[in-house]
Formats: sequence, structure tokens, C-alpha cells
Amino acid sequence: MREIVTIWYSGAKYQLGRGQHGYGIWAVGGPGPQPLEQWPETPDGWSAAWSRFTALEAPGRIAHLSQPAAPAARPVGAVGAVGAVGGVSGISGVSGISAVILLAAGVACGVAGLFPGYLSGASLAKEPAELVPHVIYLAVWTVSALLIALGGTRQRVGTLLALGTSVVTFGLFFADAGTVIAGGTRLLGAGLVLGLVGWLACAAGSTLAFRLRSADAPGRLQRHAWGPAGIVTLAALGAAAAFAPSWDSYTLRTSAGLTQSLTAGNSFANPGPVIAGDVAVMVALVAVVVTAALWRPSRLGAALLAGALIPMVAQAISALVQVSEPTSPTAFGVSRAQAAQSGLTISSGLTAAFWLYCAFVVALVMMCGWMLRSVRPAGRAAAPPDSVPAPMPIAPMGPDDSRDLVPDAAGRQDGPAVP
Repeated sequence: MREIVTIWYSGAKYQLGRGQHGYGIWAVGGPGPQPLEQWPETPDGWSAAWSRFTALEAPGRIAHLSQPAAPAARPVGAVGAVGAVGGVSGISGVSGISAVILLAAGVACGVAGLFPGYLSGASLAKEPAELVPHVIYLAVWTVSALLIALGGTRQRVGTLLALGTSVVTFGLFFADAGTVIAGGTRLLGAGLVLGLVGWLACAAGSTLAFRLRSADAPGRLQRHAWGPAGIVTLAALGAAAAFAPSWDSYTLRTSAGLTQSLTAGNSFANPGPVIAGDVAVMVALVAVVVTAALWRPSRLGAALLAGALIPMVAQAISALVQVSEPTSPTAFGVSRAQAAQSGLTISSGLTAAFWLYCAFVVALVMMCGWMLRSVRPAGRAAAPPDSVPAPMPIAPMGPDDSRDLVPDAAGRQDGPAVP
């Protein structure tokens, strides 16, 4: 028995419609009724199918043939295959549950790692400038785990958010481990070990969740998106370049009126393993931001971009917290008694490179917001790739409203079926 297929949108190479088993994409002039890709007949399934179709076809080549039907209500208790592809609600299968467990375990290890010694015996909990960014990372992974557990579109948002954070923080944790590699195991604390284990678990959880079947992916940029993508790329390159120079500025004054200015924090003034970690942060930031700019639909690209930006924002907050704290003279090889005797005072500040870095990060945050707001309503004859037409209910599909997947003389499959 021939499968009944309704085609709603047709492009240069592909067409989008509904078959007996859900929404699907067929090739124009294809060999048979089996779809190339298929999604469940749910609101999330329709959104994924439309996103995939508009990633394959240029908006100007999409022709509207007939109105899509409203997604069928999901039966109570129907989890199984529909949940695995992206149902309305609920966590998706064993892989989704495993991803949540890994993220939760990673967060638990990270929280436990805040209290023992991290580097050189000092714990993160006793150093506010170091504590703040780690707490922010853990908060992001916690929110991501909750979103993945909720399922549906929120699952994909949580996955991309966690993935972006995991990729960028790899270099930050590697730089911390690089300090131990360069300085010896005497610097290694239980807090760093727990922190590394926590990062590894969260990275594994986000990767596992990312592997769940989904139609969103980096796609071909349309002309209207070239400008924003270029701005995002330039801002990412600027933020990466401004991440390397010294951010900390110190001014030493004696009672005799002598002053000396120093800067600290240059990435390339560190030992080799630490430099490798900082370079990994810069490369990862640019790579993830460019990937997010290409992601379709763009609202999910915004989730990936947010995941990459949050660790960079956390680094800026850490610098502000550090500059607000008093600077000990022991950091410059002077004891407190000697500093008091000579009337030495130390004031701290931030260099121009830090404020330039903040400007680039703010630009990226604004572009992230623009990506979230850039969804436009679809037209009848041509629709931009970031929009999803609102399905309207029609009568259940029957043989009379089917379309044969047989190319006409022009090589298209636009004509209605002949009974």
C-alpha cells in the first residue's frame, strides 16, 4: 500500500510535508515516498523539521503549496520513540538521563572542590576572586542539567549552553593544571583534582546530550546574516586578543614620594603549560562564537553563544573582585613590617586592555540578544531560515489531499496526486 504524503513547502532540491509517520523532508524528484529525514508530529517535531528544511534551502527558493496541519496532541504516557527525537516534554531516553546524571555529578564534585586546597594550599572558598568564576560555571551547568531534564526544546537549549561553557572552560582548567605541571606536584591540592573531575563529568554530560538526535546544526549563511556574523566574529577575535595582555595594574608609593607602576597577568609571561591553557581559551572562544553565528535556528545558536560568553564574563567579574581587595606587599617580595617601616602603600587598578576586553564582551552579549530576537514571521512564498510558520488545524489527512512524489516535466513534485 502506497504511503500517503502531503507536501506543504517545496524548494530547489527538497520539499517539506507530512507522511503517515510524521513530518519529513523528501528530495524533489526522489525515488520513492520514504523521507530523507523524519520527525514526530509534535510542535517540537514541526519546529525541528522546518529548521532543517530552511537550512537546506535558500529562503527565496521556498514555495508555499498548502497549509501545514496542527501537530497532533501527544498521547498520555507516550514516551518511547517520540521522546527520543524531541517530544513536547520530559527527558529523552537513557542518553538524556545519563547526561543529567553526569552534569549533576560534575557539579557535586565542583562544589566539593571549593573547600580543600586548590593551588599552593589555598582553597577557592578563601579567595573571592577565584571563587566567583567557579561558582558561575557550576551555576550554568546546574541550570543546563535542569533544562535537559525538562526535555523538548529546553533540552536542546540546556545542551548547547552546557557545551559552550564546557568547551571554553577547558583552557581555564588546563591553565590551572599547567601551574602544577610547571611548578611541581607540591602545588597540587585536592580542590584542583575535584575541580578537574567535575569539569570532565560536565563536559561528558553535555557531549552526551549533544549527541541526541536533533535537526539543528550550523548551516549556510544567507545574505541578510552576513553582517551580524561578521560583527560577532570580529568581536570574538577582539575579546580573544584582549584576553592575553596584562589586566592588573599596581602603583607602589613610599613615604618619600617615590612611585613605581607595575602590571601583571600577561598570559605569555607564564610557564609554557599555563600559556597553552590561555591560548586554548582564546581559540575555543573564537571557534564557539563563529559556530554559534552559523547555527540554525539562530535562537539555539544564541544558547551556544551564551554558554561561551558566561565564562568570559566570569573572568571579568573576577578581575573586578580582585581589584576591590587590598593588595598585600608580600606579593612584591616585601614583608608587612618592611612596608610599614618605609611607609609603602600599594594601590591597584585595571589596564586599558581589560576595559577593551569588556567592550568586546559586551558587544558579544548584545549580539546574543539580537540572535534571540531575530526570529521573524514567515511569508507565504518565501520564509527566512530562522522563522517557523505557525501550523493551523485542518482535517486529518486522507487519500484525497495527498501528493504523489513524482516529478513533473519541470523536475518538481508540486502537482496533486491523480486518484
